[in-house]
Amino acid sequence: MHASNTPDHILRARLPRWLLPCAWPQQGHQPALADLRLAQGRIVQVLPHGALPATHSTVWDVAGALVLPGLVDAHTHLDKAFTLPRMGEVKPGLLGAIEAMMVDRQSWTEADIHARASRALQWAYDAGTVHLRTHCDWWEPDAQPLAWEVQRALAHDWADRITLERVSLIPLHLYTDRSAAMRLAATVAASGPGALLGGFVHSTNWDPQALRHLFEAAQHHGLNVDLHVDEELHPGAQGLATTAALLKELGFEGHVVCGHTCALAAQDEATALATLDAVAQSPITLVTLPITNLLLQDATTGRTPRQRGLTLVKEARARGIPVLVASDNVQDPFCPVGSFDPLEALATGVLAAQLDAPFDQWSESLCRSDWLRTGPAALPLQPGAVADLLVFTQADHWGFPSRAQSRVVLRQGRVASGHAPAAWHVPTTQSARSLA
Repeated sequence: MHASNTPDHILRARLPRWLLPCAWPQQGHQPALADLRLAQGRIVQVLPHGALPATHSTVWDVAGALVLPGLVDAHTHLDKAFTLPRMGEVKPGLLGAIEAMMVDRQSWTEADIHARASRALQWAYDAGTVHLRTHCDWWEPDAQPLAWEVQRALAHDWADRITLERVSLIPLHLYTDRSAAMRLAATVAASGPGALLGGFVHSTNWDPQALRHLFEAAQHHGLNVDLHVDEELHPGAQGLATTAALLKELGFEGHVVCGHTCALAAQDEATALATLDAVAQSPITLVTLPITNLLLQDATTGRTPRQRGLTLVKEARARGIPVLVASDNVQDPFCPVGSFDPLEALATGVLAAQLDAPFDQWSESLCRSDWLRTGPAALPLQPGAVADLLVFTQADHWGFPSRAQSRVVLRQGRVASGHAPAAWHVPTTQSARSLA
């Protein structure tokens, strides 16, 4: 690859506040620009501009361009992606979308799933995603879905480009019998690394005993859990609150992701905040899906929606609960739009949830793969970390993520997509002077 596509130094990068140490210097009420030194595809140093030692090297001076670590898309559906064009009219709302998908899936083949999922992964790769979690519909108690094996093969094929995790999206009623729950968990555990036990938990199938069986089975087989939970605006939904209580009672040792949790926004303040207080004491990460939930919640033909369908992201973050923002469905009956670019989801969330400081604060919700597992916090871009970076050629921090489509994506320090502007390239004869 041409040397200009493999910089050793990136000068004057604007990094988000959440990524910088508290003692990082300020300039005009903003974090001082950063210089990054790369070697052999990894981060060597990140220091305030001007602090790196002078050297002859390949240098980019990005002149204050925004820079983020590689993206995490924590909740997608590769098995369903791009199915909408072949469907007829879809009834509004979540249950109408499920009905349409149940009809379409009867004609799925391994080749069909592979082609659509591969297209999705390529879009995600081009956007700068390095870690993607997909849910796989699992409707039969004793048979693995076609997509499960396809996704396992794709995880292997894409391993050097994207970390692909797979969640068995199993309706809660299939866990009613404890022995059946154990068999399902055993099947998931035997299917290789990157597999998680999942469940669809909704007021239409609510069964607290079945949810207990799910967690007991996960605990027994050493599986982490990822739930679709309370994806509705029914104030009586109990999935998230019961999950937090069960994890405490069982002493659950793994990690749990709860996606959607829209019902929090429909509950009275005291009930919702009490649930979040319990979640804050649990090994739970919340994932909010702004695009799909704006489209599915409070949906009735010919009627403007009155409610937004988002979970309480600000209140969760204020309690120290990890909150991720993700793409969810893309061009299927659940969501006709989408591009497997997590920044598109964040842009929607900024408007729907009135999020302040999207670049300096909320971009963290697109970059923290450590929030998907147990263990200590692990900020990206630390010395020794893989140099997976996004450099935005047109966006600025006050308008972010507007104009964020134009970006240069580096994988292991090499340009993988996008084009670095000529103005960034510092001639070799000037490199030492630029770093001084």
